[in-house]
Amino acid sequence: MTSAANTTPAAIDPIAPAQQLFDQVNELVEQNYGGLSQVDRFKLAREYQTRLNTVCMNVAQSCPVTTAYPVIAAEITALGDEHSYFQTPEDFEDFLTTATGGERRQFGVKLAELDGQNRVILEVVPESAAQKAGLRRGDVLQTIDGKPYTYDNLHAARLAGKTIQLGLNRGDQRLQLTITPLESSTRDLPRLSYTGPHQDIAVLRIPTFLSGGGVAQRVHDLVGQAQARHASGMIVDLRGDTGGSLSECDRAVSAFVPDFTRISRTSDGNVRTRVSRGLRLEDGQAVGSVRNPRLWTGPLAVLVDQASASCSEFFAYEVQYARRGPIIGEDTAGVGNTATRIFALPDNAALQLTITNYAKPDGTPYPVRIIPDQRRTQNEDDLRRLTRGEDTLLNLAVQALATAPSMALDPDHRPN
Repeated sequence: MTSAANTTPAAIDPIAPAQQLFDQVNELVEQNYGGLSQVDRFKLAREYQTRLNTVCMNVAQSCPVTTAYPVIAAEITALGDEHSYFQTPEDFEDFLTTATGGERRQFGVKLAELDGQNRVILEVVPESAAQKAGLRRGDVLQTIDGKPYTYDNLHAARLAGKTIQLGLNRGDQRLQLTITPLESSTRDLPRLSYTGPHQDIAVLRIPTFLSGGGVAQRVHDLVGQAQARHASGMIVDLRGDTGGSLSECDRAVSAFVPDFTRISRTSDGNVRTRVSRGLRLEDGQAVGSVRNPRLWTGPLAVLVDQASASCSEFFAYEVQYARRGPIIGEDTAGVGNTATRIFALPDNAALQLTITNYAKPDGTPYPVRIIPDQRRTQNEDDLRRLTRGEDTLLNLAVQALATAPSMALDPDHRPN
């Protein structure tokens, strides 16, 4: 007699919604995956089919798509490609809002962890509720409505649209500020500021390449502004930039590296991409450009951290490969050698899948992560310095500009 524990669950009905979604995901993986995973995908699909059969055992003919969600998510994770993952409808909706520069209810701050909570303000998004309330970089959140601050309570207030009173430390000051989350754009375009003893070093902050377009054009425009002001050096700040559109990134970095080429290796063959002075070409066909492209030829440094990912890693690598200037900071996130595509699925779910990996024309693969020329791990002491107005990495970049190379522009020199 066979025990129930050893009984193989019967296959569910092929027309069950859960089975149809599972089959669609596996077909997309088989036809489009272009990453570096060596996992046997047919074996993986069989293993997770068994798991799906188990969870749908009692509703074999009508098993809903939601039952398949955790099974599919686990299967894509088991593929061993950290760039590929399943998105529930809620995840996909949030992604679309951010990717297209749409609106959502938000405070407009980016936070770092101090004393066990995400409480130090790293960045205030322009025109956000936080900016209107008077919050600043380096503020340390201490209370919400008179009670000890927790990130969970801040998050709950954002979702509820609740007006709250924040108690915070700004240097030696204790302040109380009132803030209400607003429906505001997720567009967070590059911006320019100045630093250094003479305020003549341009700091180009690129918070994301996911802003519904316009990033590359904005970068070239801001480089033009820095040139008009006769800035003595340029620091590109990619800390916390998790990436986005490779096309935006390529055209943006061409404001610093005049010409570069890469090979995109996909399941359908190879594509040669060349980027020159804001113009991006694939196999010789123009696929995007910027108006009035600029080229920064003065000293350059680039800041990265462990959250710098994807397109920001490509940006840093092209600068590093061209020996255009030092990369300073922490080893990056480690998703800098592939590209992904989002495939929409039924019921507003989605699959993010690696479809491409990259190499230079001589076959040299792009690195998984960027190893800075000047490595400096950020610690809690650095964060406390920030609360006193001191940015450790930015100071290192200012010092590095003194020996960073300038570029003698030679229109006939076209490095790959």
